[in-house]
Amino acid sequence: QVQVVESGGGLVQAGGSLRLSCAASGRIFGVNNMGWYRQAPGKQRELVASISSGGSTNYADSVKGRFTISRDNAKNTVYLQMNSLKPEDTAVYYCNADVRDTWPSRITSVYWGQGTQVTVSP
Repeated sequence: QVQVVESGGGLVQAGGSLRLSCAASGRIFGVNNMGWYRQAPGKQRELVASISSGGSTNYADSVKGRFTISRDNAKNTVYLQMNSLKPEDTAVYYCNADVRDTWPSRITSVYWGQGTQVTVSP
């Protein structure tokens, strides 16, 4: 079984920064894409940023230039550096990871973290 745990959320004033971390652990034979999603009350969950195993990234238009996603493959960890935060960034942020959790098959499963609250005050 694989566990995905996020950390780093909190309360910050507009213009401030936060760094989220997400570590996957357990029965892991490889990790493909990792990403961050967020969901605000009354809205659908949306992709914030994702990163492939090779380091290719993509971002939602609303966070381009402000957020940076990165990963440490040795630690099975993905990070989200959030700068110039805005009140509209307030949401629960969820980490996910596409994990190869079987051997010798190449089947993968997507795991989600429990979410971490990010609140940006005006």
